[in-house]
Amino acid sequence: MATVSLASFRRAARESVAGLPREFWWLWTSTLVNRLGAFVATFMALYLTLERGYSASFAGLVAALHGLGGVVSSLVAGVMTDRLGRRPTLMAAQASTAVAVAVLGFMEHPVAIALVALVVGMTSNASRPAVQAMMSDIVAPEDRVRAFALNFWAINLGFAVSSSAAGFVAEYSYLAGFLGEAALTLVCAVLVYVKLPESRPERSGAAAGGGAAAEEAVSLGTVLRDRRFMGVVGLSFLISLIFTQGSVGLPVAMGAAGFSAGDYGLVIAVNGMLIVALQIPVTRFVEHRDPKRLLVVSAVLAGYGFGLTAFAGSIGAYALTVCVWTLAEIINAPTQMGLVVRLSPAHGRGRYQGMYTMSWSVAALVAPLMAGHVIDRFGAEWLWGSTAVIGTAAAFGYWALMRRLATGSGTGAGADGAATAGPAAAPAGAGAGAPVDVTP
Repeated sequence: MATVSLASFRRAARESVAGLPREFWWLWTSTLVNRLGAFVATFMALYLTLERGYSASFAGLVAALHGLGGVVSSLVAGVMTDRLGRRPTLMAAQASTAVAVAVLGFMEHPVAIALVALVVGMTSNASRPAVQAMMSDIVAPEDRVRAFALNFWAINLGFAVSSSAAGFVAEYSYLAGFLGEAALTLVCAVLVYVKLPESRPERSGAAAGGGAAAEEAVSLGTVLRDRRFMGVVGLSFLISLIFTQGSVGLPVAMGAAGFSAGDYGLVIAVNGMLIVALQIPVTRFVEHRDPKRLLVVSAVLAGYGFGLTAFAGSIGAYALTVCVWTLAEIINAPTQMGLVVRLSPAHGRGRYQGMYTMSWSVAALVAPLMAGHVIDRFGAEWLWGSTAVIGTAAAFGYWALMRRLATGSGTGAGADGAATAGPAAAPAGAGAGAPVDVTP
């Protein structure tokens, strides 16, 4: 029995990685290295409240400025990705992030910390539309769901390692954490420069000779008028608002309850480790199932998973709540990726991905303000109750959106023309070269 199980595991592993281009694996490696250095986003709240002695509200303000930077850069970087190319946008974003993170580690005045955090948010978020568009360019449509599940797996493998290790680094020296992230981000920029060619699709026919007018065929206005896609963006914002509390509300609440940075690092590492262990098999299990049901279930699990945090009083109890909302994340990520694939046109990948990335950036702006205000004024229990309400609202929203897609209602510039709502595997080949998100 053990031999059969091992053979089945090896076969599943081979099927999961087979057939993907070499360029994908270099981009995958860059993602892994980048996440191994993820320190600022994970430990900024603890750094400001425990190390510097600032209030939860100030920590929320700084995190919100970090998110505001991402809101601005996601749209700008989306346009740059389409106009200048994926490779130069990605290289510029990663190199500037390395410098900004290193500088942030040396800032002491609260105004300086806030301003540099804004810059870090802008530079770090600028790479996302380029990464997402490049992966969509180099991976065949039928392999995209699998490829982005693997990339999401890399994100969380790096996160699982970095969060646990960085928690102990933070107890020794927060500055070492900042400099470590800067160094690893710089390594990512070098990898992109050395190993990855430009992947932006060449225009053909009328588009190729249309000059600037052809370049603007898909504009930000086009994306905003795409009601189906903007529905996905709005629901992504609600889900992001919930998940962002794992790096904003949770560390502040645990710190206020007397837990250390190392305790939080161990608890949040459960999220990454579970995704590393379960993302690929769960993706294989859900890829042919009804996406409407999957999205609704994931929204409920996310909202009430965080809601259960109100009853946690030990490291084990906190870790158990992380298990619940991590399952939601595992289900939601590849399924929502499928929607983005299906609704985005090939030559507007940067702009569409920029708008989609902005939903996470806006959540990163709102979530810290929400968490800091609610915790300071009402207590952490009210924050966790609000996540349950938001999760319920998102579940109803997904149900309504997928029902509209199933009946073909709504308008938009999606690559697939009609809005089909078949099994979750369909998006991998349904969109005529449309992108998938990876996230965040």
